Amino acid sequence: RQWDRFRRLGIVHLVVISGLHITLVGGLAYLLAAWIWRHTRGPLHLPVQRFATLGGALAASTYALLAGMGVSVQRSLIMLLVVAVAHFLARRVRTATVLGWAGLLVMVIDPWAVLAAGFWLSFGAVAVLMYISSGEIAGLTGWRAMVRAQMAVTLLMVPALLVFFHQFSVVAPLANALAIPVLGMVITPLSLVYAVLPIGQIGSAVGILLDWTMIPLDWLAALPSAVWQQAPPPLPVVLAGLVGCIWMFLPLGTPGRFVGILALWPMLAWTPERPAAGGFRVVVLDVGQGLSVHVQTAGNDLLFDAGPAIPGGGDSGQRVVLPYLRAVGVRKLDTLVVSHPDLDHAGGAGAVLGGVPVGRRMISPGDAERMIEPASWEYCRAGRSELFDGVRFDWLHPDVRDDGERESHGNNRSCVLKVTGVHGSVLLTADIEAKVETALVRKLGPKLKADVLLVAHHGSRSSSSSVWVDAVSPGSVIYSVGYRSRFGHPHADVWARWSAAGAYAYRTDVQGAISVDVADGPPKLTAEREEHPRYWHGR
Repeated sequence: RQWDRFRRLGIVHLVVISGLHITLVGGLAYLLAAWIWRHTRGPLHLPVQRFATLGGALAASTYALLAGMGVSVQRSLIMLLVVAVAHFLARRVRTATVLGWAGLLVMVIDPWAVLAAGFWLSFGAVAVLMYISSGEIAGLTGWRAMVRAQMAVTLLMVPALLVFFHQFSVVAPLANALAIPVLGMVITPLSLVYAVLPIGQIGSAVGILLDWTMIPLDWLAALPSAVWQQAPPPLPVVLAGLVGCIWMFLPLGTPGRFVGILALWPMLAWTPERPAAGGFRVVVLDVGQGLSVHVQTAGNDLLFDAGPAIPGGGDSGQRVVLPYLRAVGVRKLDTLVVSHPDLDHAGGAGAVLGGVPVGRRMISPGDAERMIEPASWEYCRAGRSELFDGVRFDWLHPDVRDDGERESHGNNRSCVLKVTGVHGSVLLTADIEAKVETALVRKLGPKLKADVLLVAHHGSRSSSSSVWVDAVSPGSVIYSVGYRSRFGHPHADVWARWSAAGAYAYRTDVQGAISVDVADGPPKLTAEREEHPRYWHGR
């Protein structure tokens, strides 16, 4: 919850090991070393400034190693060491040169660093601050200069934040104006002192001060409009927005500087294309050994399951589903379906409910008490049919009138949903087994026919019976399975059965997320790793 608040406030940079902390440790060590050297009796072979420089560089390097040497830490440390070397040799060095050396050495140490969002955000933020503080640009002093620098960093980081995280904090300037002096200049130094001298009064003082500081920050974080969220715009639109932001901060006297803000409008107003009326899109996410499916129509978004909880902490809802929903521009889920409360299907539901507004919640009959806020869930029931934007949603199972099914274990109570548009249909089966498959074939017969099928129970041999294969007869099937699943999914017999029926197979563990577009013709299936390959895929 704290990390979520920090992200909404745009102050994460204050609570991770960053340039501020590396420089602070180096500066404190510099002052301490200088004081010690000045009070040392006997001949001194180094001037005070050089000895203090060595002490500060050594302390900063030790702290950076303890911090794990992430990209931003590497950047900060290298910049500090370049300045230290120049200071030790009594040479002047330009700030751009310092930043250039840091970028070069970080990429030499780890060439893959350029794939990390932290690389671009860290170097970008420092470059902005250098640009704003340069002689030709600044033109302001004191608190006005600080406000200008904060506004520049906020605006110029917006394009990068939209590309990498699909959101940015609207309240960041206000939050940073309060948090930077208190967290950066008071709480962090006291915390470092407390780490060396664990005196209870110091720790208590830090705790009380932090609690007081978080009161107004929590109020800002709770504002409904604290965060702007949208799908990442196309690169040309992002570049145009970046140019507009830079134009706004050209030297004083440049005509029409505030016209640059108009370039932000296309970037912030851009929305991804949605299916037309009568069409829909289904995306089976790669959540490992579990299931999460996004169904999107012209104006409706449904999530079928939320992925598994991850052993050791975390869940796919937080790590996969929410980032995906932000990336495709989903700001509100009309329906969240948990087919049944097993952890591989419901493990991420809590994160989804906490991360995006949800209209309706549905679950298998009798299982609401196992979920958050049981009274807010309704049951999916066979025979229920709904129409959204010309697309029909038919609930095929479970039938609560069937006493035998009501007493079945969780897998066989799974919700089964068929989505039918103008040009095709997709059948989502969750974890039903052969017993339920046979019952559905007996009750529904030809109504089970579908163009694309999500294979039941991840391809377990307890499902996909011969009678079911013949009844559904899809052109394509999708297996939602984990890489090298300990359960051995999909089972070889199941794979062979669907292949013999002529169904083309897709699997998330090898091909990544599978998209099914049912728009102006037969369903079109695409695999994420084939659409956006990386050179290490398949090695």
